Amino acid sequence: MSPASIRVNDLVIKFANVNGTGSASANGLVLKTIFRMGVPVVGKNFFPSNIQGLPTWYEIRVTAAHHMARSGRVDVMVAMNPETYAKDVREVSPGGWLIYDSTFPRPTLLARDDITVLGVPLAEICNREFQGVRARTLMKNILYAGVLAALLDLDLAVIRGLLAETYAKKPALVESNMKAIQMGYDHAKASFACPLPIRCAPLDQTKGHIMIDGNTAAALGCVYAGATVGAWYPITPSTSLMDAYKAFCDKLRTDPATGKKDFAFLQAEDELAAIGMVLGASWNGARAFTATSGPGISLMNEFLGLAYYAEIPAVLFDVQRVGPSTGMPTRTQQCDVLECAYASHGDTKHVLLFPADPSESFELAALAFDLAERLQTPVFVMHDLDLGMNDWMVPDFHWDDSRRPDRGKVLTANEIEGLSRFQRYLDPDGDGIPYRTLPGVSPKGAFFTRGSGHAKSGAYTEDAHEYQEVVDRLSAKFETAKTMVPKAVALGASDGKPNDVGILSFGTCDGAVKEALEALAHDGLRFDYLRVRAFPFGEDVERWLEQHRLVFVVEQNRDAQLKSLLTLETRVPKDKLRSILHYNGLPIPSSCIVDGIRDALRKGAAA
Repeated sequence: MSPASIRVNDLVIKFANVNGTGSASANGLVLKTIFRMGVPVVGKNFFPSNIQGLPTWYEIRVTAAHHMARSGRVDVMVAMNPETYAKDVREVSPGGWLIYDSTFPRPTLLARDDITVLGVPLAEICNREFQGVRARTLMKNILYAGVLAALLDLDLAVIRGLLAETYAKKPALVESNMKAIQMGYDHAKASFACPLPIRCAPLDQTKGHIMIDGNTAAALGCVYAGATVGAWYPITPSTSLMDAYKAFCDKLRTDPATGKKDFAFLQAEDELAAIGMVLGASWNGARAFTATSGPGISLMNEFLGLAYYAEIPAVLFDVQRVGPSTGMPTRTQQCDVLECAYASHGDTKHVLLFPADPSESFELAALAFDLAERLQTPVFVMHDLDLGMNDWMVPDFHWDDSRRPDRGKVLTANEIEGLSRFQRYLDPDGDGIPYRTLPGVSPKGAFFTRGSGHAKSGAYTEDAHEYQEVVDRLSAKFETAKTMVPKAVALGASDGKPNDVGILSFGTCDGAVKEALEALAHDGLRFDYLRVRAFPFGEDVERWLEQHRLVFVVEQNRDAQLKSLLTLETRVPKDKLRSILHYNGLPIPSSCIVDGIRDALRKGAAA
């Protein structure tokens, strides 16, 4: 083996398992071991929408270069599901390796001249060493983790430490799991040339970082923002956000002496009821939110129109999945952009926030509550399944303990008493945002909250002028929102020279775009990059669009929804924008962007 052929800390491992067999623990153990060795890593889970029995895959990208997107290649395939052998063997990149359970040989099915097949009698070893069907099934997964430890040069001491943390209250499980790890490790050492030419080596690049998924990060952001009411109806892939919120509140919002909880956690009978509970709690002065996905947003539209028109704060997390209809509930897309931007009938516009990773999920979750109360309107945090449910490496979270919730224009009892008359929808400051009162503060601040036509006083009206005065003010408030939402993040080309061609994207496309920029730069193609973080688009987005002759818009949906929103809501000429679209349900790889731009340039898009 020549030194030039060795590739360190730059590989992709893919596990092909059967859902419900306990493989997640073994796959997570491999991921965490590499992370604890100081090597940047990201994990992507591709699982079925049933409980048990269908194929599931988990992909680990080991990346010293800190790339967080799918690479599009597979260097090592751990094929544990006979039903998907044919598919799995096709996915291995030329020169790669495939590991399978050779207790049941499949020489013909797994034959490929350009890969190396490594058979390990996993079932045979487990049947010999462990008792009971369930134990043998679980330990077979741990056994292949031991095989990988030998093949990829993973640190056994780190593995033992992780097992000790996981099973701190059950030391016998530490020993049984470590026994399986050691058996797999020893078998691989005795049977194969270890380590492989692709391998891991300790680095010091994960210090100050954590592994976390976006739903958990967002739930923590809700707690830090002061949210005390969460109402939802279970739907994949958002349920884990609510589960995490309850777990955090059980720990942080429960009086240890009395057991009294200072939060409300409500599972509604459907999505419409959930958003109704959120609006009721928000109207009463609580910080309240819900988490759902596209089908849930569809059902919530009626109440979202009420919240917009009656000006009630609310925060919604839309963890987007593949549509339309039921679609593919456990696959990812960015396909609810237009649905959320204009949710409900009539003229409505809503604030959207676009986190790119769990760090921003935490940050923007907390910000969403401030924006909702300052603007007195629903605010959507636009997650997707890739962000919400996959494992990301991000910097440690930080929080300013001096930060306090910004409740916006809420009148106190003394302020209300100082008014000659309280008018709920009056705009004395000229920014489109009226002053509000909370129930029980002062009888003088009482008003009737309605979704029917109302004047600036809050009284019912069918008068044309009074109606238009209110909806025009709502439009002015949306203009004010442009100055409050997070600004876009702009990156210039690596050579520092200005470009007249750029790439614009949002959310979880970010990692793939950045990796694509590196690949294109190697070919001498350099682009500016703008990542929008919010809608409505601010003047910073308008200026960036004006400065570029051609803009590639990268997004994960079929119908170019971000591009459509840009043409509707900015001054950009439609013919300046070119779409790069990815919408098969898997997270976008950089190759999609690189190939799309190269193809467009070959066809003269930048001419």
